[in-house]
Amino acid sequence: MEPILVIAKRELQAFFDSLAAYILLSVFLGLSGFFTWLFGSDIFFVGQATLAPFFSVAYWTLFFFIPAITMKTIAEEKKSGTIELLLTKPVSDWQVVLGKFTAALTLIIIALALTLPYYITVWALGPIDQGAVWSGYLGMVLVSAVYIGIGLYASSVTNNQIVAFLLSLFIGVFFLIIFDVLASNFTGFLGELFNFLSISTHYDSISRGVIDSKDVIYLLSLAFLGLFLAEVSLSKRNIVE
Repeated sequence: MEPILVIAKRELQAFFDSLAAYILLSVFLGLSGFFTWLFGSDIFFVGQATLAPFFSVAYWTLFFFIPAITMKTIAEEKKSGTIELLLTKPVSDWQVVLGKFTAALTLIIIALALTLPYYITVWALGPIDQGAVWSGYLGMVLVSAVYIGIGLYASSVTNNQIVAFLLSLFIGVFFLIIFDVLASNFTGFLGELFNFLSISTHYDSISRGVIDSKDVIYLLSLAFLGLFLAEVSLSKRNIVE
């Protein structure tokens, strides 16, 4: 556990030692705030105190925000050669991947925590469904874990940050859009299968305040799959070398 925390601390320090984390946090808060309060959502005119517009916006904002964070986590180290130095230390590939995952997820949790004033403001406007709010935040964390898993895998198969970013988006599009489209065009078993594979199906259920174990398990399984594939990618690289 200690090596994972050491790597996570190192990654977080690297994030905040550069302007990248501050820029990305500012962009995330700016976009989510703008589209939640000023454009497109009409949060003041829906007739009830709800954070649903924010969660809808953040769901897509994080889709682009997280690949921008993860694209450099492994790819840059491979390009600069520092990954070789890291892997010569008494840590396993799995610990390296988990450490980077922990750092990225911590950064996302910080970003989400900075949106709590939205919640306080909406709560001041009128009665709010507390369960829906906190389940919405839980859904955001779980979906973020999936995005991070995908992003780390994409970053592990290339030493080019831009390629890692685009590959992460490409994989994510399947789970966010394509499976939804396929589900609406098929019936029977295939329709149900594509619907189940869609992240949106599980996130929408959680964000409504319905926390079903199958939704949580599916999202955690996808995140684990991404981390596992990233670890396998690093292992193969070591074998080749």
